[in-house]
Amino acid sequence: MIDFKYPEGATPIDPDEAEGLLLTHITTHGELNRWEQDNIVEALAWIDKTKPTNILNEQFIKQLHKRMFGNVWRWAGQFRRSDKNLGVSWHQVPMCLKNLCDDVPVWIQTENESPEEMAVRFHHRLVWIHPFSNGNGRHSRLMTDIFIENVLLSSPFTWGKRDLSNPNEYRSRYINALQEADNGNYFPLLEFAKS
Repeated sequence: MIDFKYPEGATPIDPDEAEGLLLTHITTHGELNRWEQDNIVEALAWIDKTKPTNILNEQFIKQLHKRMFGNVWRWAGQFRRSDKNLGVSWHQVPMCLKNLCDDVPVWIQTENESPEEMAVRFHHRLVWIHPFSNGNGRHSRLMTDIFIENVLLSSPFTWGKRDLSNPNEYRSRYINALQEADNGNYFPLLEFAKS
């Protein structure tokens, strides 16, 4: 069994979800992060190859999560079935995601914001929904980069150029920026995303 030590702002995995770990040899959170990162590298190669543009739908959102974590977690690509320390109630996830996906074309059509501002707002809302049991931040950042690059035709973000899955100054800045966005101030999140 893994000794889960969660960094600031991380969503704890409940015992039922922990049972979904496919790699029984993992014993530390560091090992889990490494295996998840290896799986994410495979997802990045798939994205590079396919250059997806039809991403604003439940099917793609789930497919990306499965590509990112499907070698590690049995439940990868499936919406969470329990409430967490953040996010909407688990039974509201599908409707909230549909609303987000329906809202984005309106944002694009009205052109009230720059591509970067739309992308940050998209990212924040996806994190706020928190669709999955684990990996929501990494999934939301990658979804945002696909959105800004393949849909808005702009440069993807650098997200502080650091690994945000481990506790460090950059993760704290990211969490603080998300909390500012909770209050309607997207500027710190935009600045962090571009840093």
